[in-house]
Parts: sequence; C-alpha cells; structure tokens
Amino acid sequence: MFISSDESAMPELKFSDSPDGHKLAYKQSAGNGPLGYIWCGGLKSDMEGGKATTLHDWADGRGSSYLRFDYFGHGESEGRFRDGTISQWTNDTLHMLDTRTTGPQVIIGSSMGAWTALRAAVARPERVKGLILIAPAPDFTEKLMWARFDDTIRAQIIDEGLYLEPSDYGEPYEISRDLILDGRKSQIMDAPIPFHGPVRILQGADDIPVPPEHSRKLFDLIESEDITYTLVKGGDHSLSREDDLRRLMGVVEEVEAAFVG
Repeated sequence: MFISSDESAMPELKFSDSPDGHKLAYKQSAGNGPLGYIWCGGLKSDMEGGKATTLHDWADGRGSSYLRFDYFGHGESEGRFRDGTISQWTNDTLHMLDTRTTGPQVIIGSSMGAWTALRAAVARPERVKGLILIAPAPDFTEKLMWARFDDTIRAQIIDEGLYLEPSDYGEPYEISRDLILDGRKSQIMDAPIPFHGPVRILQGADDIPVPPEHSRKLFDLIESEDITYTLVKGGDHSLSREDDLRRLMGVVEEVEAAFVG
C-alpha cells in the first residue's frame, strides 16, 4: 500500500486567481473514482510535504482525483504569511473546492488544515462527504497559542501587531494581531460541529504543539455517528514516519469504503 514519492511523475505547478486577486499555487490530478481528495496543510507548511506528496502518489495509483495547494502566504502562493488569517485560509480552501473540483470530496487536513477543512465542510455539506484530520488544531490561535502566551507577549501582539515565535521547523512564526483577533472570531470548538459524514482523527501521543487532550474534544463535538479517534503511540505532531504514512493511506481507503458502501 505504501508508494514512495516520485517528483518526476507529479503534475505541473499551476495557479488559480482567488477572489481577492492573489494567485494560489496548486497541483492536481484528474481521476474517475467515487470521491476526490483535497489536501489542506498546516500553518506555514506547503504542498510539497511528505504526507501531501505520498497521498498524491497513492491517488494517482488508484486513478482518483487529488488536489493539493498552498494557502495565501504559503509555499508558492502569493502574499506575505504575516498578512494571512484563518478566514483568509478558509476562503482559499473554499475557492479551491468550488473552482477546481467537482463531485463529492474528502478533505484531509493536517494541524491547522483540520480547522480550514472543518469550516469548509460545514460551509459546503453538499460537497464535502468525509474528513480525515491529522493532529487537528482547530482554534489553536486562542486555545493553544494565546492561552500559553504570557502578558508581555500578549501586549506585544496587541500593541505592536506582531510577535516572532521561535519554531523548531526553521524561521519563526509571525504571529500577527490580525491572526489572533480573526482566529478568535473563527473558533468552532465551543459548540457542536454539524458534520455528518465519516470522520477519522489521527493523533500522535507525543505531539507537543497539539496535545491529545485538545484534538480529543473533536470526537465529542463533531456530530457524525461515523467517527474514530486513533492515538498513535510514539507519534509526534507531523506523523510522517513510514508506519504513519501507511496508517494514513489505510484510513483514506476506509473512508472511501464507508462512502461507497
């Protein structure tokens, strides 16, 4: 079931003009399966990550349609990361769903991508039929970031408009006032989440940025009766080990089987 990525076989890089006039980078394969698949990446990640490309190979091998893209300010897309917000990135997801895909879709959202995926699913229930959420981080700006920031950092964000948070993945995260305030308005974990298709949640037990107790709440909040929560022993936030990738592809196949009956 595991297929290693072959960059030479990947579709060409294309751009889509978003409603606000920014070019969003994407790669896509057409297919004729019962479902299409959309990848939504995490904060400051891009569509060339291991999970995104491995799933693209998997979809190509099955003849399924697959779309991966970079949000505004991410990867090859236009814009500055510091100018992005959850609303902006959700709108990017909806734009790609509406303009680049047809028929029923499964959205695979990683970390922040689970937030945009959930919001897109609630906004387009007639299009989004399944969700696979990896280390899901809805509401992270308020419930994970703001909650642990001390008064000095909070004051810097509100008064100066920007805080550079150190990152284990390279350059610091640019945490803007707009990101925090928009995230506060975009929260979804304070009420039931009206999605009723199959949902699969994968969570690393050793995830530090998104602890299991945060993502576990989604199991109770999402209204679907077909939902599972898998806690992966030894798994970190990325869940990108070979066993993790095999597990992910198995879960994707499980969701497809649930849909087609």
